[in-house]
Amino acid sequence: MIRFILKLTIILLLFIGSIVANAQSFQGKAYYQTKRNLDIKLDSSKINDAMQKQFREMLRKQFEKTYLLTFDKTTSLYKEEEKLAAPNPAQGGIIIESMGGSNILFKDVKNKTYISTKEIYGKKFLINDSLKAIDWKIEKETKMIGKYLCIKATYVKLIDDYDDEMKRKEKQKELLITAWYTPEIPISNGPSYYAGLPGLILELHEGKMHYVCTKLVLNPTKKTTIVAPKKGKKINQKDFEKIMKKKSKEMMEQYKSGRKKGNDRNGISIEIRD
Repeated sequence: MIRFILKLTIILLLFIGSIVANAQSFQGKAYYQTKRNLDIKLDSSKINDAMQKQFREMLRKQFEKTYLLTFDKTTSLYKEEEKLAAPNPAQGGIIIESMGGSNILFKDVKNKTYISTKEIYGKKFLINDSLKAIDWKIEKETKMIGKYLCIKATYVKLIDDYDDEMKRKEKQKELLITAWYTPEIPISNGPSYYAGLPGLILELHEGKMHYVCTKLVLNPTKKTTIVAPKKGKKINQKDFEKIMKKKSKEMMEQYKSGRKKGNDRNGISIEIRD
């Protein structure tokens, strides 16, 4: 009897050890396609209908990107899938280049922290800060995304509003965030900085920006080492935003200065409205 109990205990320990090992080695890859509804205003006095159509198509493609979220139970890496577009002589030498490929976002959803790399004007920053707590509201609506049953969740995000002089307005704007998550994959993660739901987010709408999971691979044969990036000037999110605001203001002043000097006579005015 004692021998039987001892044998049963060993079997149970091996079984539990196997479950723990599988949980620790669990990994997945979610591919998200982004899209933005654009309200573009072009200066029709300097650009014909054909060129307007071409500009709109080029700008639309800048927001249609593919991002890869590699995740395990508690951490993840989120970055843009880099791809090279073939040269198009019909574009007349007009090129709009994306710099997003070098940016990496590492999230630790267990400790509620993130480390993000951002490269601006040839300088790389390493942003280390806390993930903001999101007060999600679980709705009653459900739908199928692929083979997964998803539940709707929403929350209202308050964002700073700026005028043309890059001065922050007193009243913040409200932005409705809608997420569809699946409890079938109990990972509290999702695209960009979003997390905090009892399941992986497969679809998310952030105002006019949309994220849709187009491919999902669970426990891929080839594992990816999920480690936080380390290169770049260390800074927190608030200080980084101050730098970005300063650079944006400088560019705005340079643009206005150029217009006053008449240097924009051959320029094209493009306005993207939220």
